[in-house]
Amino acid sequence: YIFTSVPEMARFARAQKRLSISIGFVPTMGYLHQGHLNLIREAKKHAQYVVCSIYVNPTQFAPGEDLEKYPRDAARDIELLKQEECDAVFFPHTDEMYSDGHSTSIKVNGMTEILEGASRPTHFEGVTTIVGKLFNIVRPDVAVFGQKDAQQAAVILQMTNDLNFDTDIVVLDTARDSDGLALSSRNTYLSAIERSEALALSRGLMAAAKEAQSGTTDAARLKSLALAEIERTGVLKAEYVEVLDFAGYRPVDSIADADRPLIAAAVRVGSVRLIDNMFLK
Repeated sequence: YIFTSVPEMARFARAQKRLSISIGFVPTMGYLHQGHLNLIREAKKHAQYVVCSIYVNPTQFAPGEDLEKYPRDAARDIELLKQEECDAVFFPHTDEMYSDGHSTSIKVNGMTEILEGASRPTHFEGVTTIVGKLFNIVRPDVAVFGQKDAQQAAVILQMTNDLNFDTDIVVLDTARDSDGLALSSRNTYLSAIERSEALALSRGLMAAAKEAQSGTTDAARLKSLALAEIERTGVLKAEYVEVLDFAGYRPVDSIADADRPLIAAAVRVGSVRLIDNMFLK
């Protein structure tokens, strides 16, 4: 099934609920890659019916960001979802998602104001608003998100708990190419040389993870190791490297103080901005 209107998608979801059919949901902005398809496969493990939404959400892009040039290929996406036997695809239109007079948003305080939120202050409010709207339309029993956008996943978990959405959130491990680079739609912007240099990002995080596994708990030491590797050649410019507890997404001085410690980083490779993270234990 391919749905393009909100009422159609909502009616379909309600019909499944009446039949006691569980719904798994994977919200995306399209231009699907193997990481997205892994999310579809994971959703199928948790639900009888899987819905994937494809919508490049304008409210999570700040002025000057890449909204217009964000890669899109609907026909390719649909073919990939058919191959994965995804049950339904939802292509909402902006004039329905944000009709004239739309004036309501969802904001999670605190964890949205650091790291990604510091450099993109309107981003997470756009994310939580659209995900909240999609949850109300699709009515999923479970929704699957990728670890690569760890801060986003943490924010969605907080929103879901705070607003009592009847949806379980599953966070799936980051999908990577064989050389370690985290899969991302923005990788298509990298030249061959830039892509090779971008591997320093995952190498830096791996160096910190290895050091943590050897017993180091000091966050400053782990961040220093990662940053040194990331900026070794001078091609990558780090915007941030931080050690946090995934629960609550708060920075920590020692990973001993975190239930689920991870190290997260954002870098610039030429004009391309990449993010990545790894759990430390």
